[in-house]
Amino acid sequence: MHAFDYHRPATLKDAAAFLKKNENARILGGGQSLIPALKMRLAQTPALVDVNAIEELRVVKLEGAVLTVGAGLRHSEVAASKDVLIGIPALARIAAGIGDRQVRNMGTLGGSLANNDPAADYPAAVLGLGATVHTNRRSLSADKFFAGLFETALKPGEIIVSVEFPLPKRAAYVKFKNPASRFALVGVFVSEGAGHVRVAVTGAGNAGVFRVKDMEKKLGEKFAPEAIAKSKVSADKLNSDMHASAEYRSHLLTVLAQRAVIAALTGK
Repeated sequence: MHAFDYHRPATLKDAAAFLKKNENARILGGGQSLIPALKMRLAQTPALVDVNAIEELRVVKLEGAVLTVGAGLRHSEVAASKDVLIGIPALARIAAGIGDRQVRNMGTLGGSLANNDPAADYPAAVLGLGATVHTNRRSLSADKFFAGLFETALKPGEIIVSVEFPLPKRAAYVKFKNPASRFALVGVFVSEGAGHVRVAVTGAGNAGVFRVKDMEKKLGEKFAPEAIAKSKVSADKLNSDMHASAEYRSHLLTVLAQRAVIAALTGK
């Protein structure tokens, strides 16, 4: 690990001020991806800005038809939150299924989104629910936030503050997980809102999380698993690796999407 300075601001204002003067500094949330990368010298930084003491990032509230979750909340806290369980049970289930207990007790919502691992679970929920990511500078729709493998629309010094989720009529997430890492080989999030359906896929795309417009159209006409039985995503757009071929992921995607629809309909 290369040497770096360590800063632990108490407020969002202080963190933003430091990052403005030190644009090459890295933000430390849960550290589940960043710390291993630093230890193995796959990444380096002149300074770490630990945002875990900032209370402004730890808000969770359910108001009207919107659920707001602070970027600093741990996965375990999202999973156990009464507001999340009442507002969007599917989001709580996602959080409960991330990694292992240690990862869930350390990793944060904001850290996961900023890292944008192509096999992470939260991006599917954010994109699949049409959420809005609020930073210390602006608000970004989910469709504009994710920019590719490990890439987002975040600019240097920008801090994710919270994510605003519109409450769906029903939603569900199903993934086929790697038994060791619990990352998704394929994960599908399906939601039905007021007059629209969204289908988001993680773990499969060669450019990261993405929506399946064909499935959205068919489910908008009839929200049932048989409606998308013949809907396929071309293997050309999917990833092949040591765990699964693109062709296998293409087949699995349709199967999991149908299961997600069933789970949304049954509430299980």
